[in-house]
Amino acid sequence: MIETAAIHIKITDLAIGYRQGEKLKEIKNSLNLSAIPGELVALIGSNGIGKSTLLRSLCGFQEILKGKICFNDQPLNYYKHRDLAKIMSYVSTEVVRVQNLRVRDLLALARFPYTNFMGTLTDADLLAVDKAIDLVGLRGYENRVIDELSDGERQRAMIARSLVQDTPVIILDEPTAFLDIRNKYEIIHLLHNFARNENKTIVFSTHDLNIATSEVDKIWLMLENEVLEGAPEDLILQGHYNKVFASENILFDEYSGDFRLKKTFQGSFSVDGPDLAKRWTIHALARAGFIYVNEAENAEIQVSVSELQEWKLKNRGSDPLNYKSVYELVRHLMNR
Repeated sequence: MIETAAIHIKITDLAIGYRQGEKLKEIKNSLNLSAIPGELVALIGSNGIGKSTLLRSLCGFQEILKGKICFNDQPLNYYKHRDLAKIMSYVSTEVVRVQNLRVRDLLALARFPYTNFMGTLTDADLLAVDKAIDLVGLRGYENRVIDELSDGERQRAMIARSLVQDTPVIILDEPTAFLDIRNKYEIIHLLHNFARNENKTIVFSTHDLNIATSEVDKIWLMLENEVLEGAPEDLILQGHYNKVFASENILFDEYSGDFRLKKTFQGSFSVDGPDLAKRWTIHALARAGFIYVNEAENAEIQVSVSELQEWKLKNRGSDPLNYKSVYELVRHLMNR
């Protein structure tokens, strides 16, 4: 009897790769990672670094070269295929192209591990389909053909399919690829709530480090020579984010939590005013190449913002100038 109430994942000394003709090509080794029930984990890394290979190895789709992947302390190869389908569901980036397949039919297929040899759906199976439709916000779309859905709606349908499969572990490869910003946040918010409320262990890969940093419990950070894990804040404080997309033109701002293009230094500035206006004034001036300093006396440029959102600029040795918007302030400074 396989216990599937909650599953923790433990990866120990893992080496992953793929077959190249008769040989196995290793792309990463010595991986030690974990994920626990109720946790949303993001796998981050640059293109071609091995994220999909790791996820496919985790699902048993790809041969592991060395080490162990365990679910509740049992190695992956302990589970039979039908049992594994009750433990783990997988959502790939591949677009489903099946003519005349309705959303409800797609979701119903996910109940296969629980049906009899005739594939007969019970009332409990149909209830699971209806619950998933509501959870992902597809009520009213259940009789739509998959090919008629938008990218965001189709991705919701694929996630709903994994929910119908009702597994304690859900693995997703780039679930927010090709989605607009609203749909990206809504998909990740959905996954976060499902992990927390249903006590699922959810791992997904993404390139969107900003969204991952704001929403996930843990990050698996895949770098060229190592793979690290930890809360986003721990990895930031340890200085690892700047290694993700290493480039002479890009840097990670540890204070704002954003990646930025490196700028030509324009000068130092201080800002005084209401917190929200101050934050976005700093953001705008930093984007233009100015460096923020806390102490006004140490800044070449001093900016103050009123409660009415009017900006006053004071340069050393010159009279103050007033502006009605951040845009006006920045344009003046850039055209000096």
